[in-house]
Amino acid sequence: MGIDLNHKWDRKVRRTKPKSLDVYLGLLVKLYRFLYRRTHKKFNKIVMRRLFMSRTNHPPMSLNRVAQLMKLRAKDEKSIAVVIGTITNDVRMLDIPKLNVCALRVTEKARQRILKNGGKIYTFDQLALLSPTGRNTVLMQGKRTAREVFKHFGRAPGVPHSNTRPYVQSKGRKFEKARGRRSSCGFKN
Repeated sequence: MGIDLNHKWDRKVRRTKPKSLDVYLGLLVKLYRFLYRRTHKKFNKIVMRRLFMSRTNHPPMSLNRVAQLMKLRAKDEKSIAVVIGTITNDVRMLDIPKLNVCALRVTEKARQRILKNGGKIYTFDQLALLSPTGRNTVLMQGKRTAREVFKHFGRAPGVPHSNTRPYVQSKGRKFEKARGRRSSCGFKN
């Protein structure tokens, strides 16, 4: 009689290349893998790893957030903001400072505003030529837990001190809004 071997833990599950079939993304991964192998700089390792993450793991960043982080972290105005994702426009921000950015994508409006204010937009292959070791760059990323689905994670809805959003089909007055939510209707958690 044989033994029941469990091969569940036999391998490390992590991406070693992008799932996307985008040829240009594949070339960028090749480039940053080469740079990391030659320079051993953490910057190149992080960029390479983030390039083959799933779409949900490189969320967009607004111009406002990029400008705020550059104000805090940039050494001088030649510093380049590096975002492995999309940079989007922020209509709430009336004036934006001069920004040098490098991103996978920049939306049309954001692109116009950056260039209008004397900033520059680099691609990752241009960045590799400008700063192969990641010097004078500020690496940043959007908030990964900002997606709506994260509001459903956490302590079970209805449990005391839970702010987790329940999955509800009906959103009327009588559904998950009264009993347990207010003391006049049974009890309040």
